[in-house]
Amino acid sequence: MDIIIIGCGKVGRTLAQLLIKEKHNVVMVDSSRVRLNNLTEDIDAIQIVGNGASIQIQKEAGIDMADILIAVTGYDEVNLLCCLIAKRAGHCHTIARVRNPIYSNEIKFIKEQMGISMIINPELAAARVISQVLRFPSAMEIEAFAGGRVELLKFKLLPEFNLDGVSVMDIDNRLRANVLISGVERGDEVTIPDGKFILRNGDMVSILATPANSQRFFKTIGLKTHQVKNTIIVGGGTIALYLARLLVAMKIDVKLIEKDEKRCEYLNEHLQGVRIICGDGTDRNLLTEEGLDRTESLVTLTNVDEENVILSLYARENSRAKLVTKVNRIEFRELLSRLDIGSTIYPKYITADVILQYVRALQNSIGSNVERLYHILGNKAEALEFIVREHSAVTDKPLMELQLRKNLLIGCIIRGGEIRIPRGQDSIQVEDAVIVVTSQSGLDDIRDILK
Repeated sequence: MDIIIIGCGKVGRTLAQLLIKEKHNVVMVDSSRVRLNNLTEDIDAIQIVGNGASIQIQKEAGIDMADILIAVTGYDEVNLLCCLIAKRAGHCHTIARVRNPIYSNEIKFIKEQMGISMIINPELAAARVISQVLRFPSAMEIEAFAGGRVELLKFKLLPEFNLDGVSVMDIDNRLRANVLISGVERGDEVTIPDGKFILRNGDMVSILATPANSQRFFKTIGLKTHQVKNTIIVGGGTIALYLARLLVAMKIDVKLIEKDEKRCEYLNEHLQGVRIICGDGTDRNLLTEEGLDRTESLVTLTNVDEENVILSLYARENSRAKLVTKVNRIEFRELLSRLDIGSTIYPKYITADVILQYVRALQNSIGSNVERLYHILGNKAEALEFIVREHSAVTDKPLMELQLRKNLLIGCIIRGGEIRIPRGQDSIQVEDAVIVVTSQSGLDDIRDILK
């Protein structure tokens, strides 16, 4: 597909990397020659310096032949204008990043009136991910499928679970829990396990299950399953604003620490039921005064990655809180994965996954749309939800007879509201939702699971 990306910031660069990896033709437009020059060698895209909201620049970028235009500059109004011009100048789908909370209640109206295909709010998406983690603090990551009826949860295998040396196939017999071990991270190695795979203490294990079955599983191995009662948020940016609103709605007591006085005044005005503390969240005395040792969770959302990481490390040593750490830069992701800083949130990856999901759905060939897409297992694998709308080579056959790609697992089949962890005799039917976990990238429709 021919795709134009306007805006060469963090999200734009991440999107370009993912789309080029999937063999799409990408044109990147930015008003800054410096930002374009700083693109890494693996981003093999055509570069155009100029204002993406200019009709002439869009024509130079090939808007008349483009399949999708994605506007992710730092300005909401520019992104919306870019999409509006693209709809008039070409015949492509348009995606705009819109971040300002003022527009959060007007997204549906804006989409309908301007004809924009998708509007993505990165900060709101990140806040929703964090709220899910605080709802189920035993999990380090939670991704939802089938409208929340199936979840992918990641947790660390600890000695007290008594699962060291247990094979994947023995989990069900031993624990009587209807869950599927769908991925294991061990050091730098990532595995989509078969039944013979042996679990070891320290593994990062991902499971697929219904919310009820995952709760039953975690209770059986001795992990808490209730949501946190209270939290401290450090940093009062847009993510913090959205998150505080979500947590108040979940009946979670929220303290929010922000050092900028004017921002504190704004937060006081726009947040109900949240205690706003004007102070430096990196001040150990302040954290102690506000009950760090007693809080059930700490979310670090400052604009400085190093502050967030250090705060989480400090909290790890001085509390038993569930930790959530926001990181913007991904250059040191593998290093950070070795630190015990709880759940790490990368907002630009969340945004990129949502957009990539839309792109994959557009190019499917037989109507088996990619409904959900998440990068998992340290970004080395994908979890995808397909809706099967037509008969094909994968339907009406026992799974044991399908020649599946290597490192691919059919994790769940949803049929008529019934959730099935599939066995060899099960088959995929038209209208099923199918969840697939794989280290193979670029799956567009359900037939791609075959060799």
